[in-house]
Amino acid sequence: MNPASTMKLVTTFAAMELLGPTYTWKTEVWADGPITNGILDGSLIIRGRGDPKLNLENLWLLARHVRDRGVREVRGDLLLDRSPFEPITFDPGAFDNDPTRPYNVGPDALLANLKVVRFTFVPDAATGRAAVIPEPRLAQMDVAASVRLSGEPCGGDWEDRLRTDFQYIIGGVRVAFGGSYPAACGEKTWNASLLSANAYFEGLFRALWTELGGTLQGRVRDGTVPSGARLVFTHESPPLTEVVRDVNKFSNNVMARQVFLTIGLERSGQPASTKLSTDAINAWLAERKLELPDLVLDNGSGLSRAERITAAGMGRLLQAIYASSVMPEIMSSLPIVALDGTMRRRFRDEQLAGQAHIKTGTLSDVRAIAGYVFAASGRRYAVVFMVNGASASQSRAAQDALLRWVYGL
Repeated sequence: MNPASTMKLVTTFAAMELLGPTYTWKTEVWADGPITNGILDGSLIIRGRGDPKLNLENLWLLARHVRDRGVREVRGDLLLDRSPFEPITFDPGAFDNDPTRPYNVGPDALLANLKVVRFTFVPDAATGRAAVIPEPRLAQMDVAASVRLSGEPCGGDWEDRLRTDFQYIIGGVRVAFGGSYPAACGEKTWNASLLSANAYFEGLFRALWTELGGTLQGRVRDGTVPSGARLVFTHESPPLTEVVRDVNKFSNNVMARQVFLTIGLERSGQPASTKLSTDAINAWLAERKLELPDLVLDNGSGLSRAERITAAGMGRLLQAIYASSVMPEIMSSLPIVALDGTMRRRFRDEQLAGQAHIKTGTLSDVRAIAGYVFAASGRRYAVVFMVNGASASQSRAAQDALLRWVYGL
Protein backbone atom coordinates (compact mmCIF):
# COMPACT_ATOMS: atom_id res chain seq x y z
CA MET A 1 0.00 0.00 0.00
CA ASN A 2 0.98 3.64 -0.29
CA PRO A 3 2.05 4.60 3.26
CA ALA A 4 2.24 8.38 2.69
CA SER A 5 4.45 10.03 5.34
CA THR A 6 4.74 6.93 7.53
CA MET A 7 7.46 6.01 4.98
CA LYS A 8 9.63 8.51 6.86
CA LEU A 9 10.06 5.80 9.51
CA VAL A 10 12.00 3.70 6.99
CA THR A 11 14.22 6.63 6.00
CA THR A 12 14.91 7.93 9.49
CA PHE A 13 15.56 4.48 11.00
CA ALA A 14 17.98 3.66 8.18
CA ALA A 15 19.72 7.01 8.62
CA MET A 16 20.07 6.63 12.38
CA GLU A 17 21.67 3.19 12.03
CA LEU A 18 23.77 3.84 8.91
CA LEU A 19 24.93 7.39 9.67
CA GLY A 20 24.68 7.39 13.46
CA PRO A 21 22.68 9.69 15.78
CA THR A 22 25.54 12.19 16.02
CA TYR A 23 26.09 12.52 12.27
CA THR A 24 26.37 16.12 11.08
CA TRP A 25 26.37 17.79 7.67
CA LYS A 26 29.31 20.02 6.81
CA THR A 27 29.03 23.09 4.59
CA GLU A 28 32.40 24.45 3.47
CA VAL A 29 33.40 27.98 2.48
CA TRP A 30 36.45 28.35 0.23
CA ALA A 31 38.37 31.34 -1.10
CA ASP A 32 39.76 31.34 -4.63
CA GLY A 33 42.27 34.14 -4.33
CA PRO A 34 44.38 36.02 -1.79
CA ILE A 35 42.81 37.80 1.19
CA THR A 36 44.51 41.09 1.99
CA ASN A 37 43.24 43.65 4.50
CA GLY A 38 39.78 42.07 4.43
CA ILE A 39 39.58 42.00 0.62
CA LEU A 40 39.21 38.68 -1.20
CA ASP A 41 40.64 39.28 -4.67
CA GLY A 42 38.75 36.38 -6.17
CA SER A 43 35.62 34.31 -5.68
CA LEU A 44 34.02 32.89 -2.55
CA ILE A 45 32.77 29.31 -2.92
CA ILE A 46 30.18 27.62 -0.73
CA ARG A 47 30.08 23.84 -1.01
CA GLY A 48 27.05 22.02 0.41
CA ARG A 49 26.47 18.38 1.27
CA GLY A 50 22.71 18.45 1.75
CA ASP A 51 22.35 20.04 5.20
CA PRO A 52 18.57 20.12 5.92
CA LYS A 53 19.10 22.68 8.73
CA LEU A 54 20.98 25.40 6.85
CA ASN A 55 18.24 27.78 7.91
CA LEU A 56 18.24 31.56 8.30
CA GLU A 57 20.00 31.46 11.67
CA ASN A 58 22.64 28.94 10.64
CA LEU A 59 23.40 30.69 7.36
CA TRP A 60 23.86 33.91 9.35
CA LEU A 61 26.31 32.08 11.64
CA LEU A 62 28.18 30.77 8.60
CA ALA A 63 28.46 34.28 7.14
CA ARG A 64 29.53 35.73 10.49
CA HIS A 65 32.30 33.16 10.90
CA VAL A 66 33.59 33.97 7.41
CA ARG A 67 33.65 37.67 8.36
CA ASP A 68 35.45 36.80 11.62
CA ARG A 69 38.13 35.08 9.57
CA GLY A 70 39.02 38.29 7.82
CA VAL A 71 36.82 38.41 4.71
CA ARG A 72 34.95 41.70 4.31
CA GLU A 73 34.84 42.41 0.58
CA VAL A 74 34.50 39.78 -2.14
CA ARG A 75 35.64 41.21 -5.46
CA GLY A 76 34.84 38.06 -7.40
CA ASP A 77 31.69 35.95 -7.64
CA LEU A 78 29.86 33.79 -5.13
CA LEU A 79 30.04 30.22 -6.43
CA LEU A 80 27.52 27.63 -5.24
CA ASP A 81 29.00 24.11 -5.32
CA ARG A 82 26.28 21.44 -5.32
CA SER A 83 28.50 18.67 -6.72
CA PRO A 84 27.94 16.23 -3.78
CA PHE A 85 24.43 15.68 -5.21
CA GLU A 86 23.91 14.47 -8.74
CA PRO A 87 22.29 17.16 -10.93
CA ILE A 88 18.56 16.89 -10.37
CA THR A 89 15.84 17.90 -12.81
CA PHE A 90 12.97 18.63 -10.48
CA ASP A 91 9.50 19.96 -11.25
CA PRO A 92 7.95 21.36 -8.02
CA GLY A 93 4.50 21.29 -9.59
CA ALA A 94 4.61 17.68 -10.74
CA PHE A 95 3.09 16.13 -7.60
CA ASP A 96 -0.06 18.24 -7.20
CA ASN A 97 0.28 21.15 -9.62
CA ASP A 98 1.04 23.55 -6.77
CA PRO A 99 4.72 24.52 -7.15
CA THR A 100 4.68 27.23 -4.46
CA ARG A 101 3.84 24.83 -1.62
CA PRO A 102 6.83 24.44 0.74
CA TYR A 103 6.51 20.64 0.76
CA ASN A 104 7.15 20.63 -3.01
CA VAL A 105 10.65 22.14 -2.71
CA GLY A 106 13.15 19.83 -4.37
CA PRO A 107 16.29 18.33 -2.84
CA ASP A 108 19.42 20.46 -3.03
CA ALA A 109 22.98 19.96 -1.80
CA LEU A 110 22.96 23.65 -0.85
CA LEU A 111 19.42 24.09 0.44
CA ALA A 112 19.08 27.46 2.17
CA ASN A 113 16.28 27.93 4.72
CA LEU A 114 14.23 25.22 2.96
CA LYS A 115 13.84 27.82 0.16
CA VAL A 116 10.75 29.22 1.87
CA VAL A 117 9.48 32.73 2.58
CA ARG A 118 7.18 33.19 5.57
CA PHE A 119 4.55 35.91 5.25
CA THR A 120 3.16 37.16 8.56
CA PHE A 121 -0.18 38.97 8.55
CA VAL A 122 -0.54 41.58 11.32
CA PRO A 123 -4.05 43.11 11.52
CA ASP A 124 -4.49 46.79 12.39
CA ALA A 125 -8.11 47.72 13.19
CA ALA A 126 -7.33 51.45 12.95
CA THR A 127 -6.35 51.23 9.28
CA GLY A 128 -8.64 48.35 8.35
CA ARG A 129 -5.74 46.46 6.85
CA ALA A 130 -3.29 43.72 7.78
CA ALA A 131 0.41 44.43 7.26
CA VAL A 132 2.27 41.75 5.29
CA ILE A 133 5.75 41.05 6.68
CA PRO A 134 7.99 38.69 4.68
CA GLU A 135 10.83 36.74 6.25
CA PRO A 136 13.46 36.74 4.97
CA ARG A 137 13.35 40.03 3.09
CA LEU A 138 14.92 39.42 -0.30
CA ALA A 139 15.92 41.98 -2.91
CA GLN A 140 14.54 39.65 -5.59
CA MET A 141 11.05 39.83 -4.09
CA ASP A 142 8.75 42.87 -4.12
CA VAL A 143 5.91 42.38 -1.61
CA ALA A 144 2.72 44.44 -1.33
CA ALA A 145 2.64 46.06 2.11
CA SER A 146 -0.86 45.11 3.25
CA VAL A 147 -4.20 43.42 2.57
CA ARG A 148 -7.76 44.46 3.41
CA LEU A 149 -9.26 43.29 6.73
CA SER A 150 -12.66 41.64 6.99
CA GLY A 151 -15.04 41.10 9.89
CA GLU A 152 -15.54 37.42 9.09
CA PRO A 153 -14.80 34.78 11.74
CA CYS A 154 -11.41 33.12 11.56
CA GLY A 155 -11.67 29.55 10.34
CA GLY A 156 -9.40 26.89 8.98
CA ASP A 157 -9.99 28.28 5.49
CA TRP A 158 -8.57 31.76 6.15
CA GLU A 159 -5.83 31.20 3.56
CA ASP A 160 -8.44 30.50 0.89
CA ARG A 161 -9.89 33.98 1.36
CA LEU A 162 -6.61 35.52 0.22
CA ARG A 163 -6.05 35.87 -3.50
CA THR A 164 -2.36 35.51 -4.23
CA ASP A 165 -0.83 37.20 -7.24
CA PHE A 166 2.71 36.20 -8.21
CA GLN A 167 4.19 38.10 -11.15
CA TYR A 168 7.53 36.69 -12.17
CA ILE A 169 10.06 39.12 -13.55
CA ILE A 170 13.68 38.65 -14.60
CA GLY A 171 15.56 37.46 -11.50
CA GLY A 172 12.65 37.83 -9.10
CA VAL A 173 8.94 37.99 -8.31
CA ARG A 174 6.29 40.56 -7.32
CA VAL A 175 3.93 39.35 -4.59
CA ALA A 176 0.51 40.83 -3.87
CA PHE A 177 -2.41 39.60 -1.79
CA GLY A 178 -6.00 40.36 -2.76
CA GLY A 179 -9.23 39.28 -1.16
CA SER A 180 -9.39 39.83 2.57
CA TYR A 181 -7.84 38.74 5.85
CA PRO A 182 -10.14 38.08 8.87
CA ALA A 183 -9.25 40.45 11.71
CA ALA A 184 -10.41 37.76 14.15
CA CYS A 185 -7.43 35.60 13.14
CA GLY A 186 -4.91 37.87 14.89
CA GLU A 187 -1.38 37.25 13.60
CA LYS A 188 -0.95 34.25 11.32
CA THR A 189 1.71 33.07 8.91
CA TRP A 190 1.63 31.67 5.39
CA ASN A 191 4.64 29.98 3.79
CA ALA A 192 5.54 29.78 0.12
CA SER A 193 8.43 28.85 -2.16
CA LEU A 194 8.55 31.43 -4.95
CA LEU A 195 12.13 31.73 -6.23
CA SER A 196 14.66 29.49 -7.92
CA ALA A 197 17.32 27.94 -5.71
CA ASN A 198 20.04 30.34 -6.89
CA ALA A 199 17.86 33.46 -6.72
CA TYR A 200 16.76 32.55 -3.19
CA PHE A 201 20.30 31.77 -2.00
CA GLU A 202 21.63 34.98 -3.55
CA GLY A 203 18.95 37.14 -1.96
CA LEU A 204 19.37 35.58 1.47
CA PHE A 205 23.18 35.52 1.48
CA ARG A 206 23.52 39.07 0.16
CA ALA A 207 21.11 40.35 2.81
CA LEU A 208 22.98 38.61 5.64
CA TRP A 209 26.41 39.53 4.26
CA THR A 210 25.43 43.20 3.97
CA GLU A 211 24.00 43.24 7.52
CA LEU A 212 27.39 41.98 8.71
CA GLY A 213 29.18 44.84 6.95
CA GLY A 214 30.39 42.80 3.99
CA THR A 215 30.24 43.54 0.26
CA LEU A 216 29.93 41.20 -2.70
CA GLN A 217 30.81 42.72 -6.05
CA GLY A 218 30.30 39.77 -8.37
CA ARG A 219 27.33 37.65 -9.27
CA VAL A 220 26.04 34.40 -7.81
CA ARG A 221 26.44 31.36 -10.04
CA ASP A 222 26.90 27.60 -9.98
CA GLY A 223 30.45 26.30 -9.79
CA THR A 224 32.80 23.92 -8.02
CA VAL A 225 35.73 24.39 -5.69
CA PRO A 226 38.75 24.96 -7.97
CA SER A 227 42.16 23.47 -7.33
CA GLY A 228 44.28 25.83 -5.32
CA ALA A 229 41.34 27.29 -3.37
CA ARG A 230 41.80 27.73 0.39
CA LEU A 231 39.33 26.47 2.99
CA VAL A 232 38.11 29.43 5.06
CA PHE A 233 35.46 27.89 7.29
CA THR A 234 33.40 24.71 7.78
CA HIS A 235 29.91 25.02 9.21
CA GLU A 236 28.61 21.96 11.05
CA SER A 237 24.89 21.25 11.26
CA PRO A 238 22.96 20.12 14.34
CA PRO A 239 23.17 16.33 14.81
CA LEU A 240 21.01 13.88 12.87
CA THR A 241 18.94 13.22 16.00
CA GLU A 242 17.65 16.80 15.91
CA VAL A 243 16.96 16.62 12.18
CA VAL A 244 15.06 13.33 12.56
CA ARG A 245 12.91 14.94 15.22
CA ASP A 246 11.91 17.71 12.80
CA VAL A 247 11.27 15.18 10.02
CA ASN A 248 8.95 12.98 12.06
CA LYS A 249 7.29 15.40 14.49
CA PHE A 250 6.28 17.82 11.73
CA SER A 251 6.36 15.43 8.75
CA ASN A 252 8.83 17.60 6.86
CA ASN A 253 9.05 16.17 3.36
CA VAL A 254 11.92 18.35 2.14
CA MET A 255 14.14 17.47 5.09
CA ALA A 256 13.27 13.77 4.67
CA ARG A 257 14.44 13.90 1.06
CA GLN A 258 17.70 15.50 2.14
CA VAL A 259 18.25 12.73 4.72
CA PHE A 260 17.35 10.06 2.16
CA LEU A 261 19.91 11.32 -0.38
CA THR A 262 22.57 11.74 2.31
CA ILE A 263 22.38 8.00 3.02
CA GLY A 264 23.42 7.23 -0.56
CA LEU A 265 26.09 9.94 -0.54
CA GLU A 266 27.78 8.73 2.62
CA ARG A 267 27.47 4.99 1.98
CA SER A 268 28.78 5.13 -1.59
CA GLY A 269 31.17 8.08 -1.54
CA GLN A 270 29.65 9.15 -4.87
CA PRO A 271 27.33 12.07 -5.70
CA ALA A 272 23.97 11.39 -4.13
CA SER A 273 21.15 9.93 -6.20
CA THR A 274 17.86 8.15 -5.60
CA LYS A 275 19.34 4.87 -6.84
CA LEU A 276 22.34 5.00 -4.52
CA SER A 277 20.11 5.69 -1.52
CA THR A 278 17.66 2.95 -2.46
CA ASP A 279 20.50 0.46 -2.89
CA ALA A 280 22.03 1.45 0.45
CA ILE A 281 18.75 1.02 2.33
CA ASN A 282 17.98 -2.32 0.66
CA ALA A 283 21.48 -3.58 1.53
CA TRP A 284 20.99 -2.44 5.14
CA LEU A 285 17.63 -4.26 5.33
CA ALA A 286 19.21 -7.44 3.94
CA GLU A 287 22.10 -7.26 6.42
CA ARG A 288 19.61 -6.76 9.25
CA LYS A 289 17.49 -9.66 7.92
CA LEU A 290 14.52 -7.30 8.06
CA GLU A 291 12.22 -8.57 5.34
CA LEU A 292 10.27 -5.90 3.48
CA PRO A 293 9.84 -7.68 0.12
CA ASP A 294 7.20 -5.28 -1.20
CA LEU A 295 9.09 -2.11 -0.25
CA VAL A 296 9.26 0.51 -3.04
CA LEU A 297 11.31 3.63 -2.36
CA ASP A 298 11.03 6.79 -4.41
CA ASN A 299 12.20 9.81 -2.39
CA GLY A 300 12.00 8.48 1.17
CA SER A 301 9.49 11.08 2.32
CA GLY A 302 6.17 9.47 1.43
CA LEU A 303 5.20 12.45 -0.74
CA SER A 304 4.98 10.07 -3.65
CA ARG A 305 2.47 8.11 -5.69
CA ALA A 306 4.99 5.29 -6.16
CA GLU A 307 6.25 4.38 -2.67
CA ARG A 308 4.88 1.16 -1.22
CA ILE A 309 5.11 -1.03 1.87
CA THR A 310 2.79 -3.60 3.46
CA ALA A 311 1.16 -3.02 6.83
CA ALA A 312 2.87 -6.18 8.07
CA GLY A 313 6.20 -4.90 6.82
CA MET A 314 5.70 -1.60 8.64
CA GLY A 315 4.86 -3.58 11.77
CA ARG A 316 8.12 -5.53 11.48
CA LEU A 317 9.97 -2.24 11.02
CA LEU A 318 8.42 -0.86 14.22
CA GLN A 319 9.45 -3.98 16.13
CA ALA A 320 12.99 -3.68 14.76
CA ILE A 321 13.14 -0.04 15.83
CA TYR A 322 12.03 -1.01 19.33
CA ALA A 323 14.83 -3.59 19.57
CA SER A 324 17.46 -1.20 18.20
CA SER A 325 20.00 0.87 20.14
CA VAL A 326 18.55 3.99 18.48
CA MET A 327 15.04 3.27 19.75
CA PRO A 328 14.99 6.15 22.26
CA GLU A 329 15.93 8.67 19.56
CA ILE A 330 13.38 7.35 17.04
CA MET A 331 10.63 7.07 19.66
CA SER A 332 11.18 10.62 20.87
CA SER A 333 10.98 11.90 17.30
CA LEU A 334 7.40 10.67 16.85
CA PRO A 335 4.43 12.95 17.56
CA ILE A 336 2.97 12.47 21.05
CA VAL A 337 -0.79 12.02 20.96
CA ALA A 338 -2.62 15.21 22.07
CA LEU A 339 0.65 17.02 22.85
CA ASP A 340 2.78 17.85 19.81
CA GLY A 341 3.59 17.48 16.14
CA THR A 342 0.93 16.24 13.74
CA MET A 343 -1.01 14.52 16.60
CA ARG A 344 -1.30 17.55 18.87
CA ARG A 345 -5.02 18.15 18.24
CA ARG A 346 -6.20 14.56 18.65
CA PHE A 347 -7.44 12.79 21.80
CA ARG A 348 -7.30 15.89 23.97
CA ASP A 349 -8.89 15.40 27.40
CA GLU A 350 -8.86 11.62 26.92
CA GLN A 351 -6.97 8.92 28.81
CA LEU A 352 -5.00 8.19 25.63
CA ALA A 353 -3.46 11.69 25.70
CA GLY A 354 0.32 11.41 26.06
CA GLN A 355 0.23 7.60 25.93
CA ALA A 356 1.12 7.02 22.28
CA HIS A 357 3.84 8.05 19.83
CA ILE A 358 2.28 8.03 16.36
CA LYS A 359 3.60 8.98 12.91
CA THR A 360 0.84 10.10 10.57
CA GLY A 361 0.57 9.90 6.79
CA THR A 362 -1.82 11.87 4.61
CA LEU A 363 -2.29 12.17 0.85
CA SER A 364 -5.48 12.88 -1.09
CA ASP A 365 -6.24 9.16 -1.27
CA VAL A 366 -4.17 7.85 1.66
CA ARG A 367 -4.59 7.89 5.42
CA ALA A 368 -2.07 6.04 7.60
CA ILE A 369 -0.69 5.89 11.12
CA ALA A 370 2.24 3.90 12.51
CA GLY A 371 3.81 3.95 15.94
CA TYR A 372 3.50 2.80 19.52
CA VAL A 373 0.76 2.80 22.14
CA PHE A 374 1.55 2.48 25.85
CA ALA A 375 -1.56 0.60 26.93
CA ALA A 376 -3.40 0.92 30.25
CA SER A 377 -2.11 -2.56 31.10
CA GLY A 378 1.49 -1.32 31.06
CA ARG A 379 2.37 -3.08 27.82
CA ARG A 380 3.52 -1.29 24.69
CA TYR A 381 2.07 -2.19 21.30
CA ALA A 382 3.19 -1.43 17.75
CA VAL A 383 0.25 -0.18 15.70
CA VAL A 384 -0.16 0.21 11.93
CA PHE A 385 -3.25 1.40 10.08
CA MET A 386 -3.39 2.15 6.35
CA VAL A 387 -6.22 3.05 4.00
CA ASN A 388 -5.77 3.63 0.26
CA GLY A 389 -8.59 4.78 -1.99
CA ALA A 390 -11.04 7.55 -2.72
CA SER A 391 -12.73 7.19 0.70
CA ALA A 392 -9.47 7.29 2.71
CA SER A 393 -10.33 10.70 4.17
CA GLN A 394 -13.34 9.14 5.90
CA SER A 395 -11.22 6.70 7.93
CA ARG A 396 -10.17 8.93 10.83
CA ALA A 397 -12.90 7.65 13.14
CA ALA A 398 -11.68 4.10 12.51
CA GLN A 399 -8.08 5.16 13.24
CA ASP A 400 -9.16 6.72 16.51
CA ALA A 401 -11.22 3.67 17.46
CA LEU A 402 -8.21 1.40 16.85
CA LEU A 403 -5.91 3.50 19.03
CA ARG A 404 -8.48 3.64 21.85
CA TRP A 405 -9.00 -0.13 21.64
CA VAL A 406 -5.27 -0.87 21.75
CA TYR A 407 -4.87 1.50 24.72
CA GLY A 408 -7.52 -0.49 26.57
CA LEU A 409 -5.74 -3.83 26.10
